[in-house]
Amino acid sequence: MMEIVLQTKHTSEMIDITEMVHEAVIKKGIKSGLVTVFVPHTTASIILFENIDPKLRRDFLEALGRVAPAKHPYHHQGENAAAHIKSALCGARVVVPMENAKLKLGEWQGIFLCEFDGPRERKVIVQVVNG
Repeated sequence: MMEIVLQTKHTSEMIDITEMVHEAVIKKGIKSGLVTVFVPHTTASIILFENIDPKLRRDFLEALGRVAPAKHPYHHQGENAAAHIKSALCGARVVVPMENAKLKLGEWQGIFLCEFDGPRERKVIVQVVNG
């Protein structure tokens, strides 16, 4: 198991961690298997997303903001209920096959950490099942 530590910079943002994940797996000497990428936080997510147009990331975050607006009168005691809801909707992990030391992602796919309650230090856990 490997751990990646990131410092987010904004309340809400998407960070492409594809290369960090790939490098972590390669450093372990693993060439084939299933790579699980997991975030152990309840106000952040890991998703597969389009990795070419950064404007699409903004569109995605704005769309989530319409689904779970920050200023809604939630019952949650804290001020981050919207972040918890967005995280639950997006999920905490993705699984990607790897073959010949290459992540088998689609042409425009990347692995993204979604921050919904930043800025914060975030941990991402990467684990490979050899195959």
